[in-house]
Amino acid sequence: MDKVETIEEFYKKKFDWMPENFKNEIGHFNVFNLEPFFGEKPRPVPYKRRDFFKIMLVKGNSKVHFADKIVEIKSQALSFSNPKIPYKWEHLDNIREGSFCIFNQHFFHQYGNLDQYSVFQPKGNPIFELTDEQVEKIETIYKRMFDEINSEYIYKYDVLRNLVFELLHFAMKMEPTATIENQQLNASQRITTLFLEILERQFPIDDAHQRISLRTASDFANQLNVHVNHLNRAVKEITRKTTSQIIAERVLQESKVLLKHSNWSVSEIAYSLGFSEVTYFNNFFKKHLLLSPLKYRKL
Repeated sequence: MDKVETIEEFYKKKFDWMPENFKNEIGHFNVFNLEPFFGEKPRPVPYKRRDFFKIMLVKGNSKVHFADKIVEIKSQALSFSNPKIPYKWEHLDNIREGSFCIFNQHFFHQYGNLDQYSVFQPKGNPIFELTDEQVEKIETIYKRMFDEINSEYIYKYDVLRNLVFELLHFAMKMEPTATIENQQLNASQRITTLFLEILERQFPIDDAHQRISLRTASDFANQLNVHVNHLNRAVKEITRKTTSQIIAERVLQESKVLLKHSNWSVSEIAYSLGFSEVTYFNNFFKKHLLLSPLKYRKL
């Protein structure tokens, strides 16, 4: 898998220059129209992680690879990407127009934790198909972003943060109510949330020498300083799944990504995912997908 693209590399590759305000203390934010990035024969966007957040309005048919998911955009959509989840776009020649904004984590320092929002979570929905009426509303938000960033208003970055939140909440209001987490966290929810956060910190894997260290329910219980039975009960109560099931699902998701989007050998992938023998990894993969890692790679 390609190495993580930094926000500095984004500017050097796209523009061969860096904004004057890039290194200031408030973090970084910018907004663009899509049209100048395409040209007659646009290059495909490579599958990799970026170290910045991106929210994009696109018009036109295209296909997006997010982690181990493939989402087809039939007409127009709003997409959310973040530093944790690699992605790439296909069929860029079908995209007619759009806008996007980019920003780093520091831009929201002391203004909230972006990872709490479902659109930026590994199991969340990063793509929202839009109606023509919804597109008009989103375009209005982007127009306000362009107006604001070009203004001389001393607090314009506060306004821009609010406009980012408008995009976030616009999308999340489109989700079924059941997917919005209950804010009243009880003890089981708290421990489950901590477990999921620690699990997710191990991913994605960008280097073949990188290896996850927490693989079992006992590993996570020790990390959380609770008894493994207590962890298992809490996780089962909240998710209706066992701790081992959730760990296996996340390991399987990462293995599918690495098989499809890296040139690592199966042995290297097995090692990075914490398997002591490649045979154990092969058996694990076959158990869940009913085919070998090599056959899956060739699909």
